This record gives sequence, C-alpha cells and structure tokens, in this order.
Amino acid sequence: MLIKTLPVGMLETNCYVVIDENTLKCAIIDPGGDSNTILDYIESNNLKPEAIFLTHGHFDHYLALEAVMDSTGAPAYINKLDASDEGMSDPHKIDANAELKWYREGDIFKIGGLEFTVLETPGHSPGSITLKCESALFTGDTLFSGSCGRTDLGGGSMEILLKSLKRLSDLDGDYEVYPGHAESTTLNRERNFNYYIKHANENS
Repeated sequence: MLIKTLPVGMLETNCYVVIDENTLKCAIIDPGGDSNTILDYIESNNLKPEAIFLTHGHFDHYLALEAVMDSTGAPAYINKLDASDEGMSDPHKIDANAELKWYREGDIFKIGGLEFTVLETPGHSPGSITLKCESALFTGDTLFSGSCGRTDLGGGSMEILLKSLKRLSDLDGDYEVYPGHAESTTLNRERNFNYYIKHANENS
C-alpha cells in the first residue's frame, strides 16, 4: 500500500490517494480542492481510481469532487447523514442530489488487493466516518494529531465525538492515523498524549 498526501484547497485539507502498488488501482479520499493537483498525480502515475471516499460532508472535503468524478468516472461515497435533500442551502452537508452513493458502518470495499472498512465515528458531523485499511486509519476531522474535530458546526456534538474517540482508542493494536488536516500521527501516540482521547477513556 502506498499513501500519497495532497494538501488541497484554502484550508489545506488532506486529500489521500491510497494505492495498491501491484495493480495501480487506487481510492481517493476527500478531494477538497485543487482538482488539477489531484488529477495530475493520478495521470502522471498511471493510476486507476476505483472509488472516491468522503469522510464527511463539509465543503472543504469535497470542493473538487465533481471535477474528479467527471475525469476519473469513479463513484463517490458518503454517509447519508451528511447529505442534504435541500441542496446547497445547508453549508454543513453535501447536496444529496449529486451523483453519490451511500456507505455506512461495516461496509467493506476492495480496491485491488486493499480492503477498506467503514467505521461510523460521528461527532464532528452526524455522518462522519473513519476508513480502516490495513494498518492505516483515515479519520477525517474526527481525530487529529494532539486534538480532535470542532463540534460547533451544524450537527456537531462533543459528547458524541468523545464516544467516537473512545471507539478508535479501543481498536486493537496500533495504526497510522491520517487526519483531514495537518500531520499524520499514530494511534498509540494519541492514546498516550491526546487530551481528548484520554478524557474520553477516563469518563467512559
């Protein structure tokens, strides 16, 4: 597995391209802007996108979605709780009228030899998910290095987010953690030093 991190858009959202090096099939996670940057990387490395995964429905994680879908033909997935039937009138959800597919807890996707499992980790938004692939967790805005996602946007809840953080902390073993913004970390590091995870574990 090869993971390419592309910070994109005005909020420098981490777009991840996760590649099965044997087949060059890949998944694109959170195309949050700068579609040319994403597509240039795909094309220059002869990659074959099989799916686009959105960790949640906030605009900075999907601004390049339409262009990437149009260029690659790959289907896009999001938890339905982060989609709005009211179109763009809800700034904290993606338009459900877009050509989207829904995924939820326990869904498994095979991209070449890679297997992605969907974990529902709400709190930052109602439909936030984490993707688990081999020894990697793609946590969106649920878990950051030394921090966690904000909960003051539409549908956010610190109480629910703490439960999601505990769920991640309770996973067996260690994982590389790839968040929606800033640098990557490890789950063991966050278990030991992240105030929010420690608080979640102490108050469970």
